[in-house]
Parts: sequence; C-alpha cells; structure tokens
Amino acid sequence: MKEKILNILLGERLRDSELAGEKFNVLWGIPVFASDAISSVSYAGEEILLVLIPVLGYASYHSFLPIVAAIIGLLAILVFCYRQTIDAYPQGGGAYIVANANLGETYGLIAGGALIIGYVLTVAVSACAGAAAVTSAFPELSSMKVGIALLLIALLTWGNLRGLRESAVMFGVPTYLFILVMIALIITGLIRFMTGNYTPAQIQLVTTDSTEMLLFVILRAFASGCTALTGVEAVANGVPNFKAPETVNAKKVLYAMAGFVCLIFLGVSVLICLYQITPNEHVTAVSQLAAAVFGGGSIMFYIVQIMTVVILTLAANTAFAGLPLIMALMAKDNYLPKRLVYRGARLNYSNGILFLFGAASVLVIAFRASQHLLLPLYASGVFISFLLSQLGMLKHWMLHKGEGWKLKALVNGFGTVITACTLVIILIMKFTQGAWVTLLCIILLVYLMLRIRQNYDRVQADLSLSSIEEARSLLRSSTSSKVIIPVQSLSRSFIKTLNCATSCGFSEIEFYHVSSSEERALQLKKEIEALQIPASTFRYDVTPYRNTEDVLLRHIEAAQDALAPHEHLTVMIGRLVVKHRSHRILHNRTNENIIARMEKYRNVYVFTVPYLAK
Repeated sequence: MKEKILNILLGERLRDSELAGEKFNVLWGIPVFASDAISSVSYAGEEILLVLIPVLGYASYHSFLPIVAAIIGLLAILVFCYRQTIDAYPQGGGAYIVANANLGETYGLIAGGALIIGYVLTVAVSACAGAAAVTSAFPELSSMKVGIALLLIALLTWGNLRGLRESAVMFGVPTYLFILVMIALIITGLIRFMTGNYTPAQIQLVTTDSTEMLLFVILRAFASGCTALTGVEAVANGVPNFKAPETVNAKKVLYAMAGFVCLIFLGVSVLICLYQITPNEHVTAVSQLAAAVFGGGSIMFYIVQIMTVVILTLAANTAFAGLPLIMALMAKDNYLPKRLVYRGARLNYSNGILFLFGAASVLVIAFRASQHLLLPLYASGVFISFLLSQLGMLKHWMLHKGEGWKLKALVNGFGTVITACTLVIILIMKFTQGAWVTLLCIILLVYLMLRIRQNYDRVQADLSLSSIEEARSLLRSSTSSKVIIPVQSLSRSFIKTLNCATSCGFSEIEFYHVSSSEERALQLKKEIEALQIPASTFRYDVTPYRNTEDVLLRHIEAAQDALAPHEHLTVMIGRLVVKHRSHRILHNRTNENIIARMEKYRNVYVFTVPYLAK
C-alpha cells in the first residue's frame, strides 16, 4: 500500500540506466538554474531603495541607476569567471570543489558551508518573497503569510522529489511566462511614460552636505542590491545535471541567465526611477509598478502578481537542483552523512531535498516569513563562496597553466579583487543586521563537517585491514562457543529461539533469568530443566529494583570480561513481532533496548530470533 501511494505521489521507480534521460537540456536548464538570479529583480531594487529613500528622499533616484549599473557590471565579471570554472571543473560542485582542490581542506569547507547556507536562505527568502507578493495582491491574507511560504516550499519539495525532468517541465513554463510578462511590463511602462499618460507622485527632497554620509549610504545600498547576484554560481555547481555535452550546455544557460537578468533588472530599475516607486511594508515594489503601469485591479496587474509569486517560488527550485548535488559531493568526501550520496526512487538526491525542505521551513517560521529580515544574512555567504571560487581558480591557473592561462588568470584575479571588495562592503554594512549570524553559522558548520570527517576516518581506520595476513590472524576457529539465551518465561518465542541455538551447534547453552522473586526463578528453572537440553545450564539473579535490563547487561559484561583472547560470546534473544504497526504500541520494547545497548560490546555477537504473533 505504501509503495502504491508513493508511486502516485512521486511516480514509478526509475532504473539507473534512465539517469541520462533525467538531465537537462538548455531549454529546461534555464528555468531550473537561472530562476534564482532572474527572480532577484523582483526585490533587489526594492532593497536598494529601502536604504536610499529614508536618507536621500527624491535624490535617491539619481544614485539608484548607477548602483544598478555597478551590480550589472559585477554580474558580467562573475559570468566570465564562472565560465572558466565550468571548463576547468565539469564535475560540478563550484566553489567547494575549486577551493578544496586549490586552497586546501579548510577553505573548501568554508566555501561548502557558505553554499549550503546560501542555498537554504535562497529557498527561505524566495518563499517569503513569494508570500509577500501574494499578500500584496490579497491583503486579507497577510495573517497567513507564514503558512503561504511553507506551502510554496512544500510544493517545490514535492515537485523535486518527482525527479529532475518532471520538476524542470513542471516549473519551466512559468519561468518563461514570467520573463514575457516582465518584458511586457517594461515596454508598456516606457511607452506610457513617454506618451505622458502617467505623472509620478512627488516625494520629499532630502539633501545631505556630508560626502562621507552619502558614500556610506551608497555603499550600504550597493550591499543590499547585491542580492540580485544570488544564484549566479548555481550553473557551475550543477554541471553534471546537464545533458551531454555538459559544459557546453551549462555555459549556454549561464549566458542566457546573465542576459535575462540584465534585461529585466535594468528595465525594472529604469521604471522604478521613472515612476518614482517608494518602498512599502505591505506592497512590493513590483506590485506598485504593475499598478502604476497597468492599473490596480486590472487583469495584467494580477498576472504580474501571479507570475512574480511563481518566479520567486521557482527561484527556490534552483537551490533544490544545486544543493543536493553539492551535499552529495561533500558526503562522498566524508564531510557529511553518507546517506546524502544515495539517489532516491526517482534518481534524485532525495535526502538532500528533504534536508533543504526542513532547514528552509525552520527559517521561515523563525523569521515570520519576512524576506527583509532574511536578506542581510544572504549576500555575505554568497560572496564568501564567490571569493573563494575566484581565488581558487586563480591558483588553479598558476599551478596548472595550460593554453591561454595568463589571460584566464587575469580574469579570475580581477574577479578575486572585485568579489573581495564587495564582500568587505557587505560585511561592514550588513554586519549588525545579521551578517554576523551567517559567519557564525559557517564556522559552526565547518566545525561539524570536520568532526564528521574525523568520525568516518576513525571508523575506517578501525575497519580496514593492512594485509591478507592480518585478516587470517583475526579469523576465529570453527569451534562452537557459548551462547546465552535470556528467558523470562516458557513460551513459543523462547522455543523458537532455543531451536535456533541448538541448530547452530553451540557447545554450551546458558539460560539466564532475572526475576524479582526467587520462587518464580526456581519454578522457571524446573520447567527449563524438564526440557532436558544437552550441555545447558540455568542461571538466575534476583533483584527487587525492577532493573531487569541493567542486571542482564551486567551479567553479559561479566561473561565478556572472562573471555580468553580471540574468544567471543553469543547472545540470542527472542523478539515478538506483530503484524500491524499500530499494535506495536501495545507491547513493550525491552528487547529492542537491550539489543541496542549490547551493540557497543565488541566481542559479543547478538542474534535476534523474531516470532510473528497471530
């Protein structure tokens, strides 16, 4: 039944040979990997104005477009840099792989931690921004903002659990519709303004005579607007998800993404200036722009709102495509749990998808679905990965050289300087607003990943054999050994366990009983001895403290301590199994607890003999 339900919700299980068919071509790769960057135009301009308007007033619009132009220029630099990363590291992983290979383990983990946090924030911010777009169009839903954001994340999780190809088709068409709608908004807005059909409302002119103050405000606005660059690294991170030739298709998607972002971000920014849109806590900038251009309550106004919600939701889909792959690469290197490496029924990294769902949902709830509170945490982590990626690529060219390496090194060197300067600006301007939280989380995540690696290394060292001779020396002789069978009463489950023990040919069988009454123990001893089991003994302990488990385990520990070198002890326990899962609550789990505690005994073999109750 469970399998049928999962097949209906997620689709039929796919064969390993079908993985190639699940990968993306350019057409579907654009909405999956570029939607994050494209969607940022819906809130990046607003974030800039939130800094400028309270200080500069009307004069904000004189500084707004130059800041946008600087951000677009930075985007162009990053695109050229990541183009080289795609060629040099087609296995994907982006900043993590580049930094780990060229700068060392610590820098690689910092980059990986920054990417993990950045992708989680991508989902949370996108869902919150999508919920804000919904409540802008329907203010009566404002009290349900958190629930709307969680619903959007849940829908994305479901779509991605269905597989790469289905999620691309499911979410791809709306991305292209958003692009068309935004182009229509830009063209209509420009025509309407040029024909004099709209007169923007004047806001108060504020001036400042302090050059230092003006510079501080502009730098802070630039740091806020850099959220438009989130998602640029997604293509380089997910190269293996593209169809062959992977690198060619990945670079085409990278160029298309840059083109769409430049067109829409610049166009929307120009309209914001022309229509003098001002930030509003309850209505997004794009919503105000759509109302000014198409008229509030018009069909096109609601279409813009709907498509904004869709693209903001799909921006989170970029993280669902990128993060599970990066976590799988890090898990292969023993920095994250191994279960993240395994593909699910639909050939996706389902455990990574579920992790992303849980982490993003926690952030949405914790920050009450406010993207304005989450965004200061966002850009700093993104630019840490940018910087380490560029620095790693610079060292890569200097070490490996190759054809045209000097020009490539120059490009990545310039990218290193620019991203370093931008990161410093963001950290200074956003530190007190939450950037410090991101830094702290990255440090904690790096520490956790190092501990995970230490654990895997320790276990591997314990499991590994240096030679065949060592393996032979550890082999035990085939001489039958002693088995302890805990017994509480004479039952069918006990008889089945006893039959299993006798069929294994143990040389000695010990029945062990813990009771609160010596009279009850002696009665059980008489019943067991009546079975006339060869080479068997009956031992018991009496305890008035109802600590049956502890007494049993102390007895087994004592038996283990008495073992000679290379000897082992076997414990065989009967376990009651019920047909219906709902009936498990009716039976205690004493045996399961005992077995779990005995797993820590190195020279004790533990066997469970299930007995299915009718």
